[in-house]
Amino acid sequence: MKQDYFLDKIFDKIDFAVNPLPLGEYVACSFSNSDFSNAGLSDFKFVDCEFNGCNLSLAALSRTALRNVRFQECKLLGLHFDDCNPFGLALWFDNCNLSHSSFYQRKLKNTTFKNSKLQEVDFTECDLSSSVFDNCDLAGATFENTILLKADFRTAYNYVIHPESNRIKKARFSLNGVAGLLYGYNIDIE
Repeated sequence: MKQDYFLDKIFDKIDFAVNPLPLGEYVACSFSNSDFSNAGLSDFKFVDCEFNGCNLSLAALSRTALRNVRFQECKLLGLHFDDCNPFGLALWFDNCNLSHSSFYQRKLKNTTFKNSKLQEVDFTECDLSSSVFDNCDLAGATFENTILLKADFRTAYNYVIHPESNRIKKARFSLNGVAGLLYGYNIDIE
């Protein structure tokens, strides 16, 4: 199937349901104030792209390439990043809502999550080495067999991470957040 190629284009106020994007490769493109909720984005390629103020909730991401993609002030509810093409997967999030999304088994080294809501997000078996969770709400997020080497949780909150079932060597936590590491021990911290 032939795919279109778009370089350095600006897309603003697109409603995918009314005006769908052509299947293709989007390089250094900017998407602003657009609604891609429930969109079929499978097999699309986004390289060095930015999404600002967009809603991508429940979009289909099967085999979607997301290489060096930045999301700012976006609604990304229920996305299955685990369905994305793993090759070159590199993401950055600022002021986003990713609640109920899944990153199952994804390699996300050096990923920045900033001022974002990550409630009930599945990070099972992810590699989040050297990733930063800056002022993020991780209530109900799942960390199981997750690699968190050198990850920074100093300003994150509401997380529960079991040290026995995750690799946390050299990870950084604040004193206030230590309770999230001790949650499974049934002890009182005052």
